[in-house]
Amino acid sequence: MIHPDEQESDFTREGHSDATPGGAEGQRRPGELVFGVFLVLASLGLLWSAWGIGGYRPRAPLSWSGAIPVATTLVMLISAVIIVVQTARRPLTQDETLRVAVFPSQVLVIAGMIIAYAVLLRPLGFIPTSALFLFFAILYLAQRGVVFSLMITVVSLIVVWLVFRIVFTVLMPPGIVPEAEIIQFFRNIFAGGAS
Repeated sequence: MIHPDEQESDFTREGHSDATPGGAEGQRRPGELVFGVFLVLASLGLLWSAWGIGGYRPRAPLSWSGAIPVATTLVMLISAVIIVVQTARRPLTQDETLRVAVFPSQVLVIAGMIIAYAVLLRPLGFIPTSALFLFFAILYLAQRGVVFSLMITVVSLIVVWLVFRIVFTVLMPPGIVPEAEIIQFFRNIFAGGAS
């Protein structure tokens, strides 16, 4: 099965043109400038938040509880501004598109699946929602058939459930599966066999 992205001219470049950090040499890739501005805004927000830690004391600035967070976020802000200025100076590459370089169909489909997972988690519960998500994600990404996807889904879900629910005793949304009753059933079997 061929993904729609393979029709795009820059799909063949993906993974190959990016061998050097920063993307295409001397050019700005789609979305780079917007991401840089996002970094500046996020750094400003974190700096504002860090400034509010513990109340600033001008007589003892290094012993102030917010000194390290403020210094760190200030370095983040300065770095982000430098990145934005350098990125804005480079010409935009003409052989890549935002949809293929930043948002290929795989990213959009999986993002949609994650949103569906979040919406269905409470009403259906962890086990059925995770099973649906894993099955369709593996089916879509691996493209190896229903049987393969089903086997990987079942094994992965059992391992994850055992680790989080039994080993770490993390309570997950029960939903439509009577999880507590199933666990109690097996406890009764093992307790009866141990007598």
